[in-house]
Amino acid sequence: MSRCLIEVGLRGWTWHPTRVARALRARETCVLVAQTEIADVRGAVAGFAIAEFGDTKMHLSLLAVQPTHQRCGIGLAMIDWLIESALTAGIDHITVEMRANNFAARSFYEALGFRHQQYIGGYYQNIEAAIRMRRDLLQTATLSEYRKTV
Repeated sequence: MSRCLIEVGLRGWTWHPTRVARALRARETCVLVAQTEIADVRGAVAGFAIAEFGDTKMHLSLLAVQPTHQRCGIGLAMIDWLIESALTAGIDHITVEMRANNFAARSFYEALGFRHQQYIGGYYQNIEAAIRMRRDLLQTATLSEYRKTV
């Protein structure tokens, strides 16, 4: 999914199986997989996310949802789970980068309270620019308070 939905058009493939396997084994990394519940394709991968947890920051490295399952709440459910985990871990902010021309992703994250932090020219293999976004988390916020903002 990363190669087809995120890394399309770039030279090579940076999230190759070895890198994903390393992320799965890393203590500071959280990998989520969303599976479909549709009877004829039950258990098929509908989406995934990979996030690294630091002392005070969570970095969302990848998040993708199959086009056939987009706008069904899968991405939101994965972000909800990651934010709840981040709050539990004492994380105070989340960062994510996306292609500067990925307006759908930018709108998705903006709707979830992420704000533009930085424009990074040539971020993707000196081919494309990125936008870094950040969401500050209140340590006293509860998940129900967070959901009211969505």
